[in-house]
Amino acid sequence: MAEDGEQAQPRSMTLIAAPIDTRISPTAVNAFARKHSLPWFEANVIERVPAGYPGKGRRVYPGFLQLAGFISMNASRHAGAHLDYFRSLVDGDLGEAARHRKFYDEYNAVLDLPAEYYLETIQKVFLEHHLGRGCMTVGDRKVNPGAITEVALLTIEGNEDDITGRGQTAAAHALCSGLSSRQRAHMVIDGVGHYGTFAGQGFQRSILPGITRFIQRHTA
Repeated sequence: MAEDGEQAQPRSMTLIAAPIDTRISPTAVNAFARKHSLPWFEANVIERVPAGYPGKGRRVYPGFLQLAGFISMNASRHAGAHLDYFRSLVDGDLGEAARHRKFYDEYNAVLDLPAEYYLETIQKVFLEHHLGRGCMTVGDRKVNPGAITEVALLTIEGNEDDITGRGQTAAAHALCSGLSSRQRAHMVIDGVGHYGTFAGQGFQRSILPGITRFIQRHTA
């Protein structure tokens, strides 16, 4: 849109815990991806939707596998949270128990991903780093973030994110070289992990107000 000079460009864009360049501060997730080939992922985590369900026969990365991966990264923390939940029930602290249920109702709501989307993400983001290396294409056209001059950029990272490492999202600023300093902002939220950058107290208290202020400033 920027290269073509289109008028309908957004005033701003916000990237939250986005793996723009996973070569920076690699996490355990990045290390795992590097140790396995694309055919390995296709052979080991892609399944077909079974008969009796919508989309039967479609190749997907099942949501239950994705959720199992998330939980396994912090198994003791999740186990402790569930123990605290039962303690809340025993103690009659129904408010705290309700907050626990609300959190995990959302945390556990993981969709299946189309196999094509998942495998392309593994290849271009985690194995070959297309955007960071400047070779990402849409169709036959190379993506050129440096052409962006009118869309302000806000990047947000969690200080305790163990999925998208510190600096992976901020890498967008170097790619968007056509923006001035007043068109940029970067936030690092203390005490927040990957999921916490999208939901929870840290999001409500720090991230959402920051996004709101940034949008308002660049909409005026």
